[in-house]
Amino acid sequence: MIRVVLCRPAGPRNVGMILRVCQNFGPCELVLVQPALPSMLVHPEFVQMSHGVEEAKQQIHVVDTLQEALLPCQRVVGFTARVRGHRIRKAWRDLRPEIRAELEEGATHLGLVFGSEEMGLDRDEALLCHQLSHIRTSDQHTSLNLAMAVGIVLSGLFLGDGGRRRKEPGGRRLNGDGREFLKRRMIEVFAGQVARSQEAARLIEASIERVFSRAELENRDARAWHLMLKALGSDMRPDEVGLRPHEKGGRRARLLAEREAREAEGPEET
Repeated sequence: MIRVVLCRPAGPRNVGMILRVCQNFGPCELVLVQPALPSMLVHPEFVQMSHGVEEAKQQIHVVDTLQEALLPCQRVVGFTARVRGHRIRKAWRDLRPEIRAELEEGATHLGLVFGSEEMGLDRDEALLCHQLSHIRTSDQHTSLNLAMAVGIVLSGLFLGDGGRRRKEPGGRRLNGDGREFLKRRMIEVFAGQVARSQEAARLIEASIERVFSRAELENRDARAWHLMLKALGSDMRPDEVGLRPHEKGGRRARLLAEREAREAEGPEET
């Protein structure tokens, strides 16, 4: 379990956004320590930025002290952009794998502590953290918005497999036999018919092998190339080079045939 603790947050917009982030990369608990506004959780900006979170106000705990907020936590990491005395701050990208492994094993109740937007963690708050960490940025701009910092940390610890998956745009990837047949046909045409010398044929064949063995190709790319190759006079078929020809709906047909064969054999004896 992860508990996100915000010490003295001042911005209702930030708190609303962080609540949504906790929902995106949860399960997470969100605790506020001494928020600057007593009306934080009914402020119009909080309501706006937490839009979509059911019963948003009830999802947040408000406490008076950081000690109270950290009571159930077995490991506490505080995030600060400033060096605190002689304490070592680990870069988050170096610390994250170790913590993520503990979460995967269910071995810890983790507290992640963030300071106020203006001042960050104070000295006493930092002392209550077992470890301190910082998120590295470019020199061009070294400060991070509070909600953005929480989002970076939680997204890196997220153990879920994501929400409902949607089909990504684009076509099916070209399979191994399809790729091999395309290369053979291209070599036949460009190295065997277009090239005007043996050296040119060798270079063309090597280039086809190098490029088309690695390229990200979809079935629709292969269809386009095959149309061009056919227009250039190639009648090569996959079975001529020992490859299985592509059959539209072939996989479905094979699965149906296998199922019919199993049904014909009858139930297995027990």
